[in-house]
Amino acid sequence: MKYLGINEDKLKNLGAIHTASEIQQQPDVWLKIFHLVKENADGIKEFMNEAIKNSNEIILTGAGTSAFIGMCLTGDYKRNTNVSVQAIATTDLVTHPKSYFSKQKNVLLVSFARSGNSPESCAAVELAEKFAAKAYHLVITCNEKGNLLNSCSNPLQYNIVLPEETNDVSLAMTSSFTGMLLTGLLVSRISNLENEWENVKTLIEYGNKILDDYIEDLNKVAQLDFKRAVFLGSGPQIGTATESHLKVQELTDGEVICKSDSFLGLRHGPKAVINPFTLIVSLFSNDPHALKYENDLMESLEKGQKAMYQIGVIESKGISERLKGSIDLKIVLSKDSGNIDEEYLAICNVLPAQILGTLKSIERGLQPDSPSSSGAISRVVEGVTIYPL
Repeated sequence: MKYLGINEDKLKNLGAIHTASEIQQQPDVWLKIFHLVKENADGIKEFMNEAIKNSNEIILTGAGTSAFIGMCLTGDYKRNTNVSVQAIATTDLVTHPKSYFSKQKNVLLVSFARSGNSPESCAAVELAEKFAAKAYHLVITCNEKGNLLNSCSNPLQYNIVLPEETNDVSLAMTSSFTGMLLTGLLVSRISNLENEWENVKTLIEYGNKILDDYIEDLNKVAQLDFKRAVFLGSGPQIGTATESHLKVQELTDGEVICKSDSFLGLRHGPKAVINPFTLIVSLFSNDPHALKYENDLMESLEKGQKAMYQIGVIESKGISERLKGSIDLKIVLSKDSGNIDEEYLAICNVLPAQILGTLKSIERGLQPDSPSSSGAISRVVEGVTIYPL
């Protein structure tokens, strides 16, 4: 059996078997999640209808990678609920709860958590209960045994526990990120879930396309001596770019320093990080309006300091042919015009960074399943004290 093009026994020796297999399994996991949400659609719809009807705002929350899920979903929840929506990390809610919760407002707190054991997860739920007028809780987690489900549940709470495969064994979140992101997206569209199958089916096709056709190309990129990596996205893919930068940085134990930004935001100072040792990965939108701005940025990168190498993740051949600037590797998901909603690109377009981070980790002589040689980072954060307020 091979994962990411590498024999299973070799991956075990490299300390990469969990990371590689958890990346490889994602399209299959997405199918399971669609059926899981479909089977529970009535209960989810009933809860969401009540929560949205009675809430003044929605807060999408989590810590680290789980927080970036909210960044991807903010726009979709705003459009589908007509309620004010913010993506706020639990790490911010815990230190400054009065800045985000109010006794004059009811809140729907949507918590994303792989293990549910991060200290901030339960603390955020408890602070919402204390400082909001009324709090509804939607918990999307990969671990049915986590504290978030078993130690801090509330009467106005609905839990969605994802398939066991999403509870990544590896330090790096891969299946858990895309699995919770897909679940959150389907929940935001729960009133018309029957219309989402075509999007999910195409998402699975795109994921398999990356895993089947671009492993060798990404492995060649991983052999390059880049010291920095910059990930760019717009709209829902800003969250994906942010997760992508964390994935490569943590899997390489910080040996590759990474940054993420929007295509427009890069112009306002951050562009200074680009040098001849920089890899740029651009996650292109399929929205014609956004694409104009993204294309302008690509053209501007031709001037001044050049990067070592550029990757573009592009939905369709048509978009690929219209892009300006020098892109060394084009990861094209569809030979046709492409027909997926942009929010779904935020899910599959993290795969190149997951793959690249894993292969670069191996190239650097690290163990992707536990890449932190100093123990500075761990699967579940340690050493956090929650103080009473």
